[in-house]
Amino acid sequence: MMKMWKVLNRQEVLDEHGRPTGRRYPPVARCTVARRMKALGLVGAVAGDHKRPRTTIPGKDVHPADQLNRNFTAPAPDNRWVADITYVPTWAGFVYVAFVMDLFSRRIVGWRVTSSLHTDLALDALEHAVWQRQRQGRDLTGLVHHADRGVQYRAIRYTERLEELGIVASVGSKGDSYDNAAAEALNRVFKTELIRRQGPWKTLEHVELEVLRWVDWYNTTRPHSWCDYLAPAAYENGYYAARNPSTATAAEAHTTLH
Repeated sequence: MMKMWKVLNRQEVLDEHGRPTGRRYPPVARCTVARRMKALGLVGAVAGDHKRPRTTIPGKDVHPADQLNRNFTAPAPDNRWVADITYVPTWAGFVYVAFVMDLFSRRIVGWRVTSSLHTDLALDALEHAVWQRQRQGRDLTGLVHHADRGVQYRAIRYTERLEELGIVASVGSKGDSYDNAAAEALNRVFKTELIRRQGPWKTLEHVELEVLRWVDWYNTTRPHSWCDYLAPAAYENGYYAARNPSTATAAEAHTTLH
């Protein structure tokens, strides 16, 4: 209800051609929104824990230290990323989805959907994130990349790629989901808002197309409580606008993930 109230009070009046007029509608009381939602039988989606198959298997090699220690905040974009893998059951079998999220804005900067849990799943999501940020002119040197101890994130190819980019690897403790709680929370939101609402899922291609649409909506339209009820892309643009207006203008051209 809170998000609906915030969005309604930010809506601009449009002219007959659908263009913003610079004027806003009169403010709506929160109790009014709550009363109308109740009358219409509308309730917000609530993310919750659900049983699921294992998507990461702990690696046995020497692992990096935990650089976050459950502090899932960041002072700026591209300071700290978190990564994790979840699953989607389809009529053709399980498919797996890897996400990389920026902790500053909770923006999904990289993602990948595949039919296996091989290292390429996590690595392709990382490469997507790197491509997204580098095309925006971001410097990733010194960025902290945090994940669990799954073999996908501890694979030699993955750790070597992080080193090559100047990114600092970080992992949580064994078997403790709280050490990667921000990424786990994103997975729950993803399952609640997309997977459990639009199933049944038929094929990998079906999932991949809808994940693309959901990520774009999540990043550019969906109000996020972490971002003062702005969309993650708008929250980042506000950060850059306060420091360099020309940089913020350029960033607005890259708010859609492909």
